[in-house]
Amino acid sequence: MRWEGNEQSDNVEDRRDGGGGGGGFPIGGRSVGIGTVAVALIAGWIFGINPLTVLGLLSGGEPAPQVQQGPAHPPPANDREAAFVSTVLKNTEVVWSDIFRQHGDSYSTPKLVLFRGATPTACGTGQSAMGPFYCPGDKKVYIDLGFFDTLKNQLGAPGVFAQAYVIAHEIGHHVQDELGITGKVDQMRGRLTQAQNNAISVRVELQADCLAGVWAHHSQQSKQWLDPGDIEAAMNAAQKIGDDALQRSAGRAVVPDSFTHGTSAQRQRWFGIGYKTGNLQDCDTFAAKNL
Repeated sequence: MRWEGNEQSDNVEDRRDGGGGGGGFPIGGRSVGIGTVAVALIAGWIFGINPLTVLGLLSGGEPAPQVQQGPAHPPPANDREAAFVSTVLKNTEVVWSDIFRQHGDSYSTPKLVLFRGATPTACGTGQSAMGPFYCPGDKKVYIDLGFFDTLKNQLGAPGVFAQAYVIAHEIGHHVQDELGITGKVDQMRGRLTQAQNNAISVRVELQADCLAGVWAHHSQQSKQWLDPGDIEAAMNAAQKIGDDALQRSAGRAVVPDSFTHGTSAQRQRWFGIGYKTGNLQDCDTFAAKNL
């Protein structure tokens, strides 16, 4: 992916120089480095799982510990990783603004927050070990850039476009919020069983995968900045974080009723649908009989 030299977004907040410490997260009152956490545990939280669910706020669990927010400012100009994130974010802004405009609507761009360790959000305290996530309460995407090392070295999904896929998936959750899907799903959750909630979550996550594919389609059409193998890198990332693959890698039986994100094949399929067609309408996972 030839991203250098492209326009960067002004919607990146850098909180990495304060509040939340460096790289650990609290379990039972002590700090545990992210590298010591089981890969399956990390991967079970990544790629856009609703942070409200993760933090236990929907199920009446104890609130997450509060952390002091570090100062928010743009990232330094010489930070290559931050520049990459800012470049991808800018392109999502361009693509989704154009798509919404074609449908007679306007797109409100989200903020993307860079942090280390932990940071306050409108959904509770965000933790590095949760992986990247979107909070609909403040319409912000949160990323600890150390996750990209985890993606490459522990989850086996290298490549800058695999990282772009992560960002695009989280932006997909913001698009769902903009379309009113997030609010409708959250209204339903209290009336459903756990298995039904899981099934809805799968459709939410697969739709975000499809929306990431829609972005990739239009991005490539306009910029021609993808190299051979970039789409395969995204497909590989989707394969590595399918619920069935994660359960097998953790040495557990595959239990479909417990899925919250979809199987590897489903995640690859829906990203592929979005990338092939580039049509927002083709991402209606809620109407699909077969995922």
